[in-house]
Amino acid sequence: MKDKKEKNLPEGTLVPNHLAIICDGNRRWARARGKPAFEGHRRGFDITPSLSRACRDFGIHTLTFWVFSTENWDRPKEEIAFLMKKFEEFIDVHLKEAKKSEVRIIHLGRKDRIPSSLAKKIIKAEKETKENKKFVLNIALDYGGRDEILRAIGKMTGEKLTKESLSEETFQKYLDTGSQPFPYPDLIIRPSGEQRTSGLLIWQGAYSETYWLPDHFPELTPEILKEALIDFSKRRRRFGGNDNVPRVKFSPEKLAKLESVYLQEGDWENQEKKEEKIGNWLKELYGLDLQNSSSAAQFYCEGLILAGKEDWAKAEEKMKDFYQIIKEATGYVFSPEAVAKLEVDLKKTEKKTRESLDKAELEKALRNYYGEIYRLSDLQSRRTAYYKTLAITAFNSAGDNSATAEKYLVKTYETLREVAS
Repeated sequence: MKDKKEKNLPEGTLVPNHLAIICDGNRRWARARGKPAFEGHRRGFDITPSLSRACRDFGIHTLTFWVFSTENWDRPKEEIAFLMKKFEEFIDVHLKEAKKSEVRIIHLGRKDRIPSSLAKKIIKAEKETKENKKFVLNIALDYGGRDEILRAIGKMTGEKLTKESLSEETFQKYLDTGSQPFPYPDLIIRPSGEQRTSGLLIWQGAYSETYWLPDHFPELTPEILKEALIDFSKRRRRFGGNDNVPRVKFSPEKLAKLESVYLQEGDWENQEKKEEKIGNWLKELYGLDLQNSSSAAQFYCEGLILAGKEDWAKAEEKMKDFYQIIKEATGYVFSPEAVAKLEVDLKKTEKKTRESLDKAELEKALRNYYGEIYRLSDLQSRRTAYYKTLAITAFNSAGDNSATAEKYLVKTYETLREVAS
């Protein structure tokens, strides 16, 4: 994984070496707009150059587009004929860009069933870009994961390999991705609301992360790709073993009690006393020593005071100083600047939604916040954000709801410990 600092991505974003996209939902996109299926396919083809460029700008080495599966031959003849013609245009467009941007084009799938004119264009594109090393563009056309494995076995049988020479590394060389530096997709994106990979790179994708999109492929944009990459960057990839992200070690009950104590303090008449209580909470939350907890509490308190006065810019600066201490003390891999902004955005959202019954915006802000600090995906941070929203709502409600709020804080930290340990 690459640590990219592209202008379009936050500092420290870990970018996949290999991104695979299942180009699903063209026809449904068209039908939803009262258009023929052809228009959906046309729109899908039209967006691929911008997506390819965005991936290169993000620093992604290998991009796979799965554009036609081995099962798609069951579609109407007119639709298939249209698609095959568009695939020829697709090859022409991407070949032109590939030569400019040092992209190697590789076909994944079968060439024996597609029109000969298309097969010739693919062979030409592969030949003319074979020496390009900077990027790889895989075009999965008449591709199926099972079919790929069967074809690989057929190649191996022809070479009469011995049992002793057979290994995973040997087998990988006979797959369609065998000649590539990054054959294994780190992230597979599937749009259109489907939550399955349908056999894409079955062998290579054993440890692939997945990202499901409710929108159809024609709606995919570089901005949506960016969101997917940020979410991917937060995930802890263990590959069957352990990750190297520091683990939380707090007691949920103790932490909830300490947070409840400082939140009930209410006013800031005695800032020194409030700093002490916040310091105790931070010490348990992040495992800080006395010196770090004291310094961190001072910056955090100053940030909260400035946020209370809606001096958001200065509040963000104080929070940045606070999170710099946390990062250095814990070894967490977040960006202090990014988390400081999320913290201030959270305070803004909390203030804006205080009188509202709809807490969806607050919960989303909390998901982003926990995700960035603890390297959690949006899905992983949902329960923690949900319980923290209930706790905040209870504290902000009229009357004494401290016991209820503390109960929700315990649940907050129990769920956080589950996903961040």
